[in-house]
Amino acid sequence: MKRKIAVAAALAASLFGTAACGGTSSDDGATSANGQVDGKGKTIKVWLMVDAETSWKAVVDDASKRFTDATGAQVTVEYQQWANHLTKLDATLAGQDVPDVVELGNTEFSKYVFSEGFAELNKGDFENSGTWLSGLSGACESDGKVYCVPYYAGARVMIYRTDLFQKAGITDAPKTYADLLAAADKLQAGNAADNKFSAFYMPGQYWYAAMSWVKSTGGEIAKKEGDKWVGQLSTPQSQEGLQKWVDLTKKYSKADVTKNENEQAGIFSQGSGGIFYGNAWEQGVAEEVRKDPNDPTSPLVPTKVKGKLAAAPLPEVPSFLGGSNLGVTAKSQNKELAAQWIKAFTDSKSMEGLVKGGALPNATSLLDKAATDNPKIAPAALAAKSSWFPPNAPKWADVEKASILQTMLTDILTGKKSVADGAKWADEQIATTLNEA
Repeated sequence: MKRKIAVAAALAASLFGTAACGGTSSDDGATSANGQVDGKGKTIKVWLMVDAETSWKAVVDDASKRFTDATGAQVTVEYQQWANHLTKLDATLAGQDVPDVVELGNTEFSKYVFSEGFAELNKGDFENSGTWLSGLSGACESDGKVYCVPYYAGARVMIYRTDLFQKAGITDAPKTYADLLAAADKLQAGNAADNKFSAFYMPGQYWYAAMSWVKSTGGEIAKKEGDKWVGQLSTPQSQEGLQKWVDLTKKYSKADVTKNENEQAGIFSQGSGGIFYGNAWEQGVAEEVRKDPNDPTSPLVPTKVKGKLAAAPLPEVPSFLGGSNLGVTAKSQNKELAAQWIKAFTDSKSMEGLVKGGALPNATSLLDKAATDNPKIAPAALAAKSSWFPPNAPKWADVEKASILQTMLTDILTGKKSVADGAKWADEQIATTLNEA
């Protein structure tokens, strides 16, 4: 969720001593007639997260082979752990022996683009770039320039109790927002005896969800006007979406208004909920066997929702995507070769392999086929057709760190502030934070 964009190409060249990616020649070597860089005798270093090794290593190997066949260059892939990858990257980028290609989570990229850690890329060089998922590409694009390439995604979906739907006479997953509210009404009425029951479980500080509702009505969090960032939550469109989220949460959720979504799957697994909004993989978390939370010595047992959950896109609400992007480091001595490798690793052939491994492809034009090829990811693939990304600002991480949105949501849900007053306060805080020198 986590860019001031790198300096102009001439300045970048002077800073890093290299030409920008996508040119006709570079320090990589001459470019052949077919557009491939001659990389004979060279080796590029690629940092990928461990997910690629465990879930689709064959895709990595195939892309590297095709890259070597086309360029003559070799590839060394080093798989990184999520726990320490940013600390390791920071230390590495401070030196000269840097990887040529780096994978980062889509919300992690902005910091490094703003600090000029990644080189500019030519968007048109990459297959399906005209339909890249906006929830991934938002981290890559600013001021008309591109600094990374979408790699793969995971989408948030509606996860619901099939047994409770059936009991309430709901035959299909809601297709419209009105259908969703009607289903929640039936679930609430049918489980009125359970005073802990949430027809739609929604933690009060789940800002990814709340802002998805804001986006659903055409609202924005903030936008840049000239050289300044201006909060947008007070606009009529944003307030409309925020009010819809508040209304749903107040009416159907018993979740703690001071908590975020981190523990929602585990809480939902206890059985007092009809619907929750989460990453597709959270369905498995809710269903997995576990110990009795009140008895650490208990054996592993199935949760109360085991085998009773299904997923579908949340109707009329865009999804905030998780996922990863790939970039070429600014200090790379093999920029064009690095871009060529990313091109192979993110083309349609590679995307097919990722889909088999359970990931979503990087472009909307590939989602229908992905849903057909791997029905297990179909709900997430359909949800990913409409996605969003937070304001692409250098200080956005500071907004998250200060919990501005979370505080606003709790204040509104507890009645401390109205939607209008809460939005106005958040706009002021966001603008101050984003415009700090």
